[in-house]
Amino acid sequence: MKLTFAALLTSTALCAPAFAEMLDVEKDELKFGFIKLTDMAPLAVAYENGYFEDEGLFVTLEAQANWKVLLDGVIGGQLDGAHMLAGQPLAATIGFGTEAHIITPFSMDLNGNGITVSNEIWDQMKPHIPLMDDGRPQHPISAAALKPVVEAYKDEGKPFNMGMVFPVSTHNYELRYWLAAGGLEPGFYSSDNITGQIGADVLLSVTPPPQMPSTMEAGTIYGYCVGEPWNQQAVFKGIGVPVITDYELWKNNPEKVFGLSAEFQQENPQTTIAITKALIRAAIWLDENDNANRPEAVEILSRSEYVGADYDVIANSMTGTFEYEKGDKREVPDFNVFFRYNATYPFYSDAVWYLTQMRRWGQITEAKSDSWYDEVAKSVYKPEIYLTAAKMLVEEGLANEADFPWDSDGYKAPTPAEDIIDGIPYDGRTPNAYLESLPIGLKAGQTVVGNEVQG
Repeated sequence: MKLTFAALLTSTALCAPAFAEMLDVEKDELKFGFIKLTDMAPLAVAYENGYFEDEGLFVTLEAQANWKVLLDGVIGGQLDGAHMLAGQPLAATIGFGTEAHIITPFSMDLNGNGITVSNEIWDQMKPHIPLMDDGRPQHPISAAALKPVVEAYKDEGKPFNMGMVFPVSTHNYELRYWLAAGGLEPGFYSSDNITGQIGADVLLSVTPPPQMPSTMEAGTIYGYCVGEPWNQQAVFKGIGVPVITDYELWKNNPEKVFGLSAEFQQENPQTTIAITKALIRAAIWLDENDNANRPEAVEILSRSEYVGADYDVIANSMTGTFEYEKGDKREVPDFNVFFRYNATYPFYSDAVWYLTQMRRWGQITEAKSDSWYDEVAKSVYKPEIYLTAAKMLVEEGLANEADFPWDSDGYKAPTPAEDIIDGIPYDGRTPNAYLESLPIGLKAGQTVVGNEVQG
């Protein structure tokens, strides 16, 4: 779908410009859910800075126990919308897990995750990691350095366990991507075995984000992939070392989305636009003036009702740096991106990447056509709602016209090989060719039957 700025400005299908008259929202009292992660920031900022109220919305923000409870709340109507894993609306819409049509008009951020291992595993990895001239480890660190460690555990008959936050989370797919790029099998799903551990060298299991550090400290898992501040928490507690950020894994990769039911949007179209406007304003504020507002954002997020971690822990990654080993703090200005690089635009190509990973690891059991990927992406990601909201903000003088991709067809330019850790480029327009290019994972004619890949 191509929506030009000129066409949006002349459209009268939706409403009069917001500067002339506030949107006639169908529902003004709303409850949104979130998980205690720094990338829920657009919700907290839209609330604390009064952007929701500017749109005539009276919002309650409520932390949720885990991602399943959050999704069920949106489906059941207890929540009107939520900070979601990008895979959740897609998986629900295609019927993997709980089935429901969930949409997103707004992507919440880029990057923001890391992979951390325990001190013990880090000590075993270090002999396999190249060093820089100053003696510090050379980044990005490949999972090839973990492979001999995993093989040693296997030789001793010990399972190698790692944690991720949810079966359709970015964290699951990023951890799998990193392991596979280093020559390790992260395991498959099948229609009758949803553990994701079929044929795995590394056994991945679900752990809620705030529990990651303590679970690793207890020895239940040897490492994990999670969003902030739970990688930096391991550094502060002295129990683990983040070995790679997702920015190093795939530069400017998509992360969370704001999800709501298709039914809610159909019944409340003006309300949905108003929500999107407030969230876009929050994202602009988070990134403007070279992240000048980040210290204030960190103070907001450190409050118990939001993330509830120490200010210094959140600031360690939120203000342009990232600490690996204790004292090894490096500049990573784009570790958290909320608005730059069209971060908030819901690109179809982002949706397609998540769907390819579901297929790669067997969550989608059969091969699908390229057109199927496109159709599913367009049923879930709604750039037309986003651009309508953006157009109104430009008219109000609250956003710059140049900051939005008015002429996009919904697909990003292909991600070049040098921006991805395994050197394999990604083009969302050709998902099957992309899947064929990945050395580990299901190919077109393959399915998982019992404990083996067939075809």
